[in-house]
Amino acid sequence: MNRRSVVVGCGSYLPDRIVTNEELAQRVDTSDEWIQQRTGIRERRIAADDQKTSDLAIKAAQTALENASVRGEDVDLIVLATATPDETFPATATRVQAALEMSQGAAFDVQAVCTGFIYALNVADNFIRLGQANTVLVIGAETFSRILDWEDRTTCVLFGDGAGAIVLQGQDENGSEHPRGILSNHLHSDGRHHDCLYVDGGPSSTQTVGHLRMEGPEVFRHAVTNMASVLREALAANNMEPKDIDWLVPHQANKRILDSTARKLKLPAEKVVVSVDRHANTSAASIPLALSEAVEDGRIQQNNIVAMEAMGGGFTWGASLIRW
Repeated sequence: MNRRSVVVGCGSYLPDRIVTNEELAQRVDTSDEWIQQRTGIRERRIAADDQKTSDLAIKAAQTALENASVRGEDVDLIVLATATPDETFPATATRVQAALEMSQGAAFDVQAVCTGFIYALNVADNFIRLGQANTVLVIGAETFSRILDWEDRTTCVLFGDGAGAIVLQGQDENGSEHPRGILSNHLHSDGRHHDCLYVDGGPSSTQTVGHLRMEGPEVFRHAVTNMASVLREALAANNMEPKDIDWLVPHQANKRILDSTARKLKLPAEKVVVSVDRHANTSAASIPLALSEAVEDGRIQQNNIVAMEAMGGGFTWGASLIRW
């Protein structure tokens, strides 16, 4: 009997501090109009000085567990996607594990930058399908503000901090013609494009944290092509077409990328969940943040077909299809 990974709860957390485009214009040579025209971003959240990635992750996880009516001690596995861990080691997921009073199972991090949540979801889904876990907490959490060069106007305006989480539980299909849960996941990477989007630091190279560096036009071109391609791949694997999608929840990198990808797939704008205007690019946190918002406000309903897609540094890219 096949096991499916069903989403039973979502949660999110955003830091209190809101930084508007106007505030950034006082620090670097930019303007609200310039940022909005090129990215669709109006504001972003920035973590407080005493907030770590784990703090954001814990709050999102607690909300997701509460919405799922699941206790922390009943979780079998935590997979946390982040490119901004608290420390080089141990995994930030273990801090979340301790805070949730989860003493069984395992907790570890996954690093695929903006595609991290899709990668983490794939890992969690495989654990459930193989019978190695039944209740899994999947988290995307970032404090990208800590790796930004605040004098580089081409990058510092693009990113924000936040965390989102979902709770997956294994359920038997029981012969259902249209079983709920994750239908399929599709992952890709191509390391030849490293220099287009990376951080110029690390413990084994510079012994510093470093700052984010990006070739914006090149990233834009690959993002539109790769995200549309991998979503078509996911649809084909499930004998579906773009018209079968009820909601597209893409990585919230840039409104122009979201619009271009939707046009390539001939998806109407009203089917695309957009939060980039208020959250900016929160890397691995962006999809679960947008997903949680769309579930909370009632847009996403049971049995909806929900598609998620992302591309990030590496390059990495991927897509997941879920019957809610």
